[in-house]
Amino acid sequence: MNNTVEYVPEPKLAYALVFGFIMALGLLLNAMSLWTFLRHHSLKSPSTVFMVNLVISDLLFVFSLPMRVYFYATGTWPLGPFACVCTEMLFRNNIRSSSIFITFICVDRLLAVVYPLRSRHLRTSSNASKAAALVWLFVLAVNVPESVNMTRFLNNYNISSCFVFSRYQATYPYRSANTIFQFVLVLIMLAVNVVSTALVSWSLHKYLNDSARVNNTVNVMLIFVMSLVMFIICFLPVSVAVLKGWRHAMMPSICLASVNCCLDPLLYYFSLDAFWKKKEDADLARSAS
Repeated sequence: MNNTVEYVPEPKLAYALVFGFIMALGLLLNAMSLWTFLRHHSLKSPSTVFMVNLVISDLLFVFSLPMRVYFYATGTWPLGPFACVCTEMLFRNNIRSSSIFITFICVDRLLAVVYPLRSRHLRTSSNASKAAALVWLFVLAVNVPESVNMTRFLNNYNISSCFVFSRYQATYPYRSANTIFQFVLVLIMLAVNVVSTALVSWSLHKYLNDSARVNNTVNVMLIFVMSLVMFIICFLPVSVAVLKGWRHAMMPSICLASVNCCLDPLLYYFSLDAFWKKKEDADLARSAS
């Protein structure tokens, strides 16, 4: 027996405008960030490796936004199930990979501040590249069963529209495992960021002298504050909304999650502050003496 879901979406120009603005700003900022990394920063530091991978994750998501803009502007989806699944997976992948790469950046900064000498053999570009490759393999491994199940869902229910999965969460059990997985992943990454923020804050106030504290602590802590903001505002609300099946909160939380591709360049700015090079040079000088 073939089930048919009667759902005819209406154009939602407000969402089309939101995604259009995010697309334009995200493309500009991330393209500039990638150009800056490749032009002025070599991939010799672990944080730069993680940030380049974060830029790639954001750009992949930004490239999928024109399809969302078209869908919400016209209320039609002429591209079929495959394009719908790809677009949806790029959004989910961005949340997952971004949350992991942001956490890696914060852990790298934690090691640089709290354990600058003992962590030198860990904080290498080679280890960072291996970790980034594992992240992408992990994301792709999750994609395979999720994409198959999502395609099966669209075909079984004859859904001609896209981005309507949340409406039928209760009738399709496989989504429970996926939504729980994403919620747990975001929660674990958030916990790591909270602990890293607390340890770095304690270390800076304990070891930096007063003048350094005034000039550098703000710059350092802004990295961790930006990370927590992105988790609390961008990643956590959409994970909770999907997990709980809150339909009315779904689209606002998706819009908030999409904003993370525009906020990440601020993280790059604070992470590449000259303070880090000065501090590491000072640590090396102390160890040599």
